[in-house]
Amino acid sequence: MNARSFALVSSVAMFLQSDVTAQAKNTGSAASRLQSLFAEAWEFELREDPFLATEAGIELHNGRLPSVTKEDEARRARTRRSQLARLKAIPRARLAGADRVSYDMFERILGDRLSEFEFGSYRVPILADAGFHIEFAQLASRVPLGTTRDYENYIARLRAFPEYTRQNIGIMREGMEAGFTIPKVTMQGYDVTIATHIVDDLTKSVFYKPFESFPTTVPERDRERLRADGKRAITDGAIAGYRAFLDFMTNEYLPRARTTLGASELPNGTAYYDFLVRSYTTLDITPKQVHETGLKEVRRIRAEMDAIIRETGFTGDFAAFLAFLRSDPRFYAKTGEELLKEASWIAKRMDGQLPLLFKTLPRLPYGVEPVPAHLAPKYTAGRYISAPRGSTRPGYYWVNTYALESRPLYALEALTLHEAVPGHHLQFALSRELEGLPEFRRFAGISAYSEGWGLYSERLGLEAGFYKDPYRNFGRLTYEMWRACRLVVDTGLHSMGWTRDQAMEFMASNTALSLHEVKTETDRYISWPGQALAYKMGEIKIRELRGKAEAQLGDRFDVREFHDVVLRNGVVPLTVLEEEVNSWLTSQRRR
Repeated sequence: MNARSFALVSSVAMFLQSDVTAQAKNTGSAASRLQSLFAEAWEFELREDPFLATEAGIELHNGRLPSVTKEDEARRARTRRSQLARLKAIPRARLAGADRVSYDMFERILGDRLSEFEFGSYRVPILADAGFHIEFAQLASRVPLGTTRDYENYIARLRAFPEYTRQNIGIMREGMEAGFTIPKVTMQGYDVTIATHIVDDLTKSVFYKPFESFPTTVPERDRERLRADGKRAITDGAIAGYRAFLDFMTNEYLPRARTTLGASELPNGTAYYDFLVRSYTTLDITPKQVHETGLKEVRRIRAEMDAIIRETGFTGDFAAFLAFLRSDPRFYAKTGEELLKEASWIAKRMDGQLPLLFKTLPRLPYGVEPVPAHLAPKYTAGRYISAPRGSTRPGYYWVNTYALESRPLYALEALTLHEAVPGHHLQFALSRELEGLPEFRRFAGISAYSEGWGLYSERLGLEAGFYKDPYRNFGRLTYEMWRACRLVVDTGLHSMGWTRDQAMEFMASNTALSLHEVKTETDRYISWPGQALAYKMGEIKIRELRGKAEAQLGDRFDVREFHDVVLRNGVVPLTVLEEEVNSWLTSQRRR
């Protein structure tokens, strides 16, 4: 090489090195700006939502309740628009892979929250089986109660409930004026979720339980004062708030609640439901496409159910088999304790199978408890309740022991695998224990991922030795059919003009759900448009990605590795999950 060539090569090398250095500097700058934005946004959300702060183990706001006036919502929207603008000013291409995932998630979360504000969905803080007042009734089990200060914070929140109720009533009145309310038909029996807490005997209140006995970490000298303050706070705070809310619901809200059903019949309703479909599925998909996917899944699952009916030797038709399942005493527990014991046994058996399917398991344990009595009549068959971060509580798998004739044992395996392990407990607990994630990602809620994982987990029971009895396998299929029917019913109700009776008939004729559950579930879909789509659409995507991995890797496919990939980033949109799985497959092929 001559001198001129050497000089040229050296110059090029120096230029390339300086470019690499500049890129590294820019990447670092972009990453640091991103993390700074995440930290500021997280602090903002903790201040705005004291319940989230408590859940996250941050004690600064434990004595407060959220402020939920229209002005508060507008102020939050302005801040989030500013955050979104700052995010878009950060060059995504200069971020590393993990930061890109966080960037995409944050952009989606902010965009969805701003859309929700613009559509005005904050004006409906209640659902057919949920609401601000139902969440508040769980306060004693959701806050730390280990010190005198903890008790004082708890009492402060009880005292603040009337103002919190007044603010919620205010935004509900705004919704009433705009015609943006819960459909009246879903409110039948709703008063029990409020009236239960208006008690004459304070010791019967769910809010009194922490004062029955104190932990040893609360000094004796403080206990009588705390108990006396607690009694006043229950009377003047909690009970007063529930009394005001019951009066509002009875005399104002229910008489003026809308008689229509579908979200498309709300102001700007068609656009609103289109948004909800995209938001809850995290996919660019239309209601019509979801409806057709649901019909296709219903046909496939029905063929599998018919095969099981033949396997049992039953000679009647499908409707007769459903009637047999709904009425034969052998399929129902005689006591709530029997149902809880069976659910606990199923959960414990699955615990023993987890190492066959997973490389990484969470440290946090879980318990099995009945759904609280004040929730049970309008509650689903079961649900997972996560533990607040830093608390001494485990997660809990709630089993509904109300109306035992509507809680079939043949569906209990599928329910348990969905709500406990390997479903929600395993997924949520692992997400909280992940290292190196921005805090907002540990507490992100993306139904398509978490509920898709729950439904996928039900099917994992086949690989773990469950559903050996044909009736229980039929129960698994009826749960899968239930989620497929949701795609049809939710889109039917909210974009195609279906009636409530039409939705219930479709559910009752295609699943083995009890008629009580058919009714409560249908009311849930009517009052919470879009959310029911998350389960099946999420499960379809996870199964699709697993099928792709099995096809590409063949004998080298390891289900434990695949599950690590699916779970290693915590809750993510389905589009991000697909990118992660594709990246993993590329690395596996290179090996």
